[in-house]
Amino acid sequence: MVVLVAAAGAAWESTAVEALNARSGVVLLKRCVDVDDLLAAASAGQAHVAVLGLDAHGLDASAVDLLHHYEVRPVAVVPSTVAPDTARLRASRIGVRTLVPEGRVDTVADAVTAPEVQPEPTRVAAAPAYDVGAGPPASVPRPGRVLAVWGPAGAPGRSTVAVALASELARRREETLLVDADPHAGSIAQQLGVLDEVSGLLAAARLATAGVLEERLSSVQRSLGPHLRVVTGLPRPDRWSEVRPGALEHLLELGRVGGHVVVDVGADLEDDPAADVGGRPSRNALTLGALEVADEVLAVGTADPVGLSRLARGLVELGERWPGTPVRLVVNQMRPSLGWTREEVAGMVRGFVAPASLHFLPEDRPGVDRALVAGRTLLEGGESPLTRAVAEVADALVGAGQAAAVRPRRAGRARRR
Repeated sequence: MVVLVAAAGAAWESTAVEALNARSGVVLLKRCVDVDDLLAAASAGQAHVAVLGLDAHGLDASAVDLLHHYEVRPVAVVPSTVAPDTARLRASRIGVRTLVPEGRVDTVADAVTAPEVQPEPTRVAAAPAYDVGAGPPASVPRPGRVLAVWGPAGAPGRSTVAVALASELARRREETLLVDADPHAGSIAQQLGVLDEVSGLLAAARLATAGVLEERLSSVQRSLGPHLRVVTGLPRPDRWSEVRPGALEHLLELGRVGGHVVVDVGADLEDDPAADVGGRPSRNALTLGALEVADEVLAVGTADPVGLSRLARGLVELGERWPGTPVRLVVNQMRPSLGWTREEVAGMVRGFVAPASLHFLPEDRPGVDRALVAGRTLLEGGESPLTRAVAEVADALVGAGQAAAVRPRRAGRARRR
């Protein structure tokens, strides 16, 4: 059994080294300076176990994933200042299954040579009973669904549709979280006039990596009203690599606990063949991860020949990768100048796919321009044929819920800028 140790000068290091050297069959390969040095040593493929402090700087889910990738099992020493329950919770969130209390570090050789404890299967607790006539208690959040807004390359209006749908759901007093997960051209923050110094998506990724996203979820959101919140996207396209695999999925799963999640994703559905090199994530992992956990997909396309051909190819790929996910088609920017009626477009669309529903959004360039310039949603600009069409999409997704009696007031710029 070949072991690496990364104690960063902790008081327990000498005791752990003595215990490991005294155990027959255990070879201490290297005493590493820090987690980065540990990962570099593990990448050589010679070690089997890594002993390090649970409080080590840089020890997160990403580092643990790399250790497992190199087939090195982490054994964490819990500082005496950390409560056992807190230690177990942090360890479970970052993927460490073997813990040794600092006060018993002389037994670390036993933990190193013992088989790794496998996690127990997750059991779903039964929901508390309540009187059907009275409705669910207010303390029990109503779970929502993840609605992914996708469209092939060149399909205009994905972000506009995502924002309009999220604001329509919020208008119906549905708790809604809008997430910008486009790895190529995130624009929801600019569209809504939200000038965050820190990207909500990057902040969520860092918290997910540290295993504390659940308790700090509210810190990565910006409120746009009583029922609408937004997680802003990447500040620059080149920062997609900072979102480790699984972080977005974790964010979406947490967001759906208390309401619906509308996530705006990119167009590309291709895997990156170099994604596994050095633990580097795939650029399209954000899009693929969101579509993986989505309950339904809104596929946005245009009714012109180029848009329909691109939509057809994209829908075939969607159906092959996620055959069980319902897909609703949204034909955006429908206009008389195309020379096609809705019936003709519907006939062409149904010739290559059987969508769960088909919707047409009329072109409203003046209304969209006013909303963009003002940094507001379409609903805040007043009712229009486009907003009524978006309401029909919401009806198909979540049912024709009772609309709010009073339209939301126009939001002041101070709440966002």
